[in-house]
Parts: sequence; structure tokens; C-alpha cells
Amino acid sequence: MDISSAIEAILFAAGEPVSAARLSLVLDTDEQELYTAAAELAERYEREGRGMRILRLGDKLQMCSAPDYAPLISRALEQRKPPMLSQPALETLAITAYFQPVTRAYIDRVRGVDSSYTVGVLTERGLIEPCGHLEAPGRPALFRTTDVFLRTMGISELSQLPPLPDMTGGEGLEKLQKAIDELQNAVTPGQITMEDLDGETAKE
Repeated sequence: MDISSAIEAILFAAGEPVSAARLSLVLDTDEQELYTAAAELAERYEREGRGMRILRLGDKLQMCSAPDYAPLISRALEQRKPPMLSQPALETLAITAYFQPVTRAYIDRVRGVDSSYTVGVLTERGLIEPCGHLEAPGRPALFRTTDVFLRTMGISELSQLPPLPDMTGGEGLEKLQKAIDELQNAVTPGQITMEDLDGETAKE
């Protein structure tokens, strides 16, 4: 059995990220060989100008459509763009990304305001998700970023996020925003934008 073809078939059928551990178990191969085959498949897609892409998201792989075709997909599926994330949502997302897993109370304390609604919006968009409970009175829910967040930022793992600047000075937040903007504006295969989160770039 050709590993690349098998990966292609599984990811296409799954329509969502599949862990490398599960793929290697099913295909009876080690993870390094799996990643190599997936990288070769991804390179072939780009070289041939195919409409699909293979993404690595942490320890998972996913098939999605090429970002160049997002407008056509949106028109064909009659999907509307969701509104851009608000400043409170961006603040909440940044706190979660850099300090995860975090509770909503922690986010509230850092921002200085109630973040219940904002956490709900980010969860609905699929950018953050519950990941357990803190062993403390009331066992509050813990939140972390998702694979959708990685795709939105155009990165494969959290270590690729720009370094968190010193936030004690007035320029800290501006520096962080500039670094994030530069990261998102870079040309990254398979990257999606905040406006694409309702599926504009393909099934996930």
C-alpha cells in the first residue's frame, strides 16, 4: 500500500485533523516516515497547483482547500463572512494562547473585566476549547487554543508564536499586535484568516 495515497484517502474522508499516532498505527509505520510522506504529498500538491493542501497542526495532519480558492468556495457554497474579532476577543485569545491552559477567572483578572461573553464567542468560532477542569474549589473549566487557531495564525505549533514582549510598558501591546500582524500577513500554505472561520476555505 502506498503510504501517501493512504494518508490522502484518510484525511479526505476524515474532514478534520487526524493524529499522527493514530495514522501511524493504522498504516503500520513510524511517525517520522508518516510525516515525511505527508510533507512530500503536500509539496506535490503545491508544485502541481492542486486545489487541496495538507497541513501539519502540532501532532495532527489535516487536508483543506488551498487558500487561493477561498473566494470561489465562498460563492459556490453561499457562505457569508463573519465579523472580525473585536479588541476584547483578540485580548482574550492572546491571553489564552500564551498562558494556556487558563480559566475564565484568570482571563478576567488579566483583562480587568468580565470575559464570559468573549470566551463564549471564541469557543463558538472554534478558536479556543475547554480542556478539563482546574483542581480548585468549584473546579472551573480550563481553556486552550485549537487547531483552528493554529491554521488562523499560519503556524504548526505554539512555539512559532512571536515572543511575548514586556507588557509592563505602554508599548508592549502594540509590539505584540505588530508581531502577530506580521505573522498573519506572511504567505503560509493553508493559512486561513479570521474572516474564514465559518468554513470559507474548505471543510475542516
